[in-house]
Amino acid sequence: MIHHVRHTPWDRPETRPAMADTEDPRPGLALTSRSLLRDGRPWIPVTGELHYSRVPRSRWRDALLLMRAGGVTIVSTYVFWIHHQERREREPVFGGDLDLAAFVRLAQDVGLEVILRIGPWCHGEVRNGGLPDWVTHAGYRTRTDDPAYLADVRTWFGHVGRQAGPLCGPDGPVIGIQLDNELYDQPGHLRTLKGIARACGLSAPLWTATAWGGADLPAGDVFPLYGGYGDGFWVDTSEGWDDTFRAHFFFSHQWDDPGIGRDLAGSPGLAGTLHPDFPPATCELGGGMAGAYHRRPLPSGADVASVALAKLGSGSAWQGYYMYAGGANPRPGLQESQATGYPNDLPVLDYDFNAPIGAQLQTRDSFHLLRAQHLFLAAFGDRLAAMNATIPTAGPSGLPGLPDVRDRASLRWSLRSDGRSGFVFVNGHQPYEPLPEHREVRFEVELAAARVRFPHRPVTIPSGAMLWWPVNLDVAGVTIAWATLVPLTVLDVPGDDPVLVLARTGGVPGHLAVPAGHRVCGHTALDHDGELVLEDVPASRALVTVEAPSGDRLRLLVLDEAEALRAWSPVVGGIRRLVLSDADIVSDGGTLVAVTAGGPATVEVCPPLRAPAPGSLFGRYEVGLPQEPVPVSIVQTAEASAPPARPVTVPGRASAPDQETFLAHAARYTLTVPARAAGDRSLLRVELVGDVAVARTGDRTQDLYWNGAPWDIDVTPAQDGEPVEVEILIHPIDAGTPVWLPPAAEKVRSGLAGPTARITSATVIDYRSIRLPS
Repeated sequence: MIHHVRHTPWDRPETRPAMADTEDPRPGLALTSRSLLRDGRPWIPVTGELHYSRVPRSRWRDALLLMRAGGVTIVSTYVFWIHHQERREREPVFGGDLDLAAFVRLAQDVGLEVILRIGPWCHGEVRNGGLPDWVTHAGYRTRTDDPAYLADVRTWFGHVGRQAGPLCGPDGPVIGIQLDNELYDQPGHLRTLKGIARACGLSAPLWTATAWGGADLPAGDVFPLYGGYGDGFWVDTSEGWDDTFRAHFFFSHQWDDPGIGRDLAGSPGLAGTLHPDFPPATCELGGGMAGAYHRRPLPSGADVASVALAKLGSGSAWQGYYMYAGGANPRPGLQESQATGYPNDLPVLDYDFNAPIGAQLQTRDSFHLLRAQHLFLAAFGDRLAAMNATIPTAGPSGLPGLPDVRDRASLRWSLRSDGRSGFVFVNGHQPYEPLPEHREVRFEVELAAARVRFPHRPVTIPSGAMLWWPVNLDVAGVTIAWATLVPLTVLDVPGDDPVLVLARTGGVPGHLAVPAGHRVCGHTALDHDGELVLEDVPASRALVTVEAPSGDRLRLLVLDEAEALRAWSPVVGGIRRLVLSDADIVSDGGTLVAVTAGGPATVEVCPPLRAPAPGSLFGRYEVGLPQEPVPVSIVQTAEASAPPARPVTVPGRASAPDQETFLAHAARYTLTVPARAAGDRSLLRVELVGDVAVARTGDRTQDLYWNGAPWDIDVTPAQDGEPVEVEILIHPIDAGTPVWLPPAAEKVRSGLAGPTARITSATVIDYRSIRLPS
């Protein structure tokens, strides 16, 4: 079947909002109705959320380095008022783990810009949305222009301004400031907050606000940002997979999402992109999802990556993830709960969010899948940002760019193009209800001066495939007419021709074509319909060279799908390099660092850091030491007992067991990790079955709402040679526990004979950081 699309030009002239040009300008940064501009070139930023107050200061640098290695260019963080100042009579605390200025400076030091989400109402699953109790009990109307409320906000913003204001100037790292959060009907209040923040020394070229839910925003004063979660805890236990979640796995011109925060805001009216003077941009693509007690989603890496891909193919000018790095509340009692007026009980401490970087700095499948997209954006984002999105009419809706979210039969695809070249995006994944494979697929793309039909023979696109294929792509003077390979990055090799790195994905054969008149060396080229077609290019270290009639040359390096997930692209010594490794690879102070987990790893670097072996494109390093299995002692000291039925205080949403009930009915275990030479970090990975769990290790406490995933507990010893003892309490679960679980966990629960709270295994993973010789 041939899938046809004609490139749609921009439907209105490009305009420039005053923001980023006249108000708080930043040299080299500009904003248009189509994209952000960096030094005059279109730019797609990648923002990842990390909350400094939820991560120990000792791990800020490691977390930020991992974020940058994952392709994030801007770190976004809430400034939770309640974390800094629980009591009115006390000055806010800005030291230790709450040192906002130190965090912002550190982000700048590792090469990241910063967006401050200053609220004062933030949400983030924090009690009162982050407002201190003394604010909510003051008797004035919060989140309005009530003078008494504004007086307290002015004092608070003054404190924040003294911390972060000096870092907001033209040379500072603060590139954006978000005002309040999910405020739907107070545009004047947002304008007031902006004026107060600026008067308190806070400034940024980009002032943002969340725009979902049909939010009424002050036109021109804030950049509207959208979100998209593939699943969420904010629906009732008995509800299925809501249509507002389904919508994000389609390419669509619909940017609003009425589902986010629906349990707090009600059901605001659904609207499209309400602000045509701004490009479609996101600040809350679901990097994972928190679990409430009553509903505990567990998005897979593919769930996260396919939503991100769908937004890119729909025309996103800014990819922003919430959360990108997880953490934990700084102390008990700060979480959203039914006891504090919310419909949901959240864990007391846990805010891992199943994020790409977990609370213990462990990287997940979503981190690696997203990194492949971010490599593409780093290399080709300036082109993509200038390309309009054309979404073919598909499905029963019959409306271009507005799919029927229940349609699973149609191929989900889009084109982003500037009329000369472009990229075809395909998403074949969604959770819970898998999409079918599509056989005999070819595309026909009509550009302004050319019609491109590809591939030369039909291919099968399997279920689950996530693709971005180039059309008429120029790289270093060589034209790629089309390819069924995804472009990842371009390497400028000193003294040699540049290298285009591509990857085979989704099990699709890797074909590629160049225009007639080009010359190909290293692979057989087939003359076909005025093109030279390279059929089924293998993934290998043997490069294919393409030479254009102009004499420009380009080398092609093709990776297989597994290698693409091991691909990193740090800049070292002023050169962008390709690194292939199972270790996490970060660039710290101009040095490559491999972070191994549980054993040795191979690191391949191109161009090499040192002179390679003759004929070798890569330098090869073996790092890390073998790790013998660590024998963990597991002793059960108390058995669980069946808890009483709990009253439901919020219809459709059960409450978590209170402390008395939890302690009375929990099973108790003592796990001992023997003394040994520890690494930089040590995690105890526990497999368990239960409802709610708490782990205590010395002065560290972690908690968990079980959803079937392994639980990583920090067991890093205070010093080498010390055993570590962990006490774990597990409240039992059974068929009658009124919670929604992911399918795999629900399958485990369905096989239980009665109330169950057990540990099934425990393994130790030691992380070691090894600097590679330059």
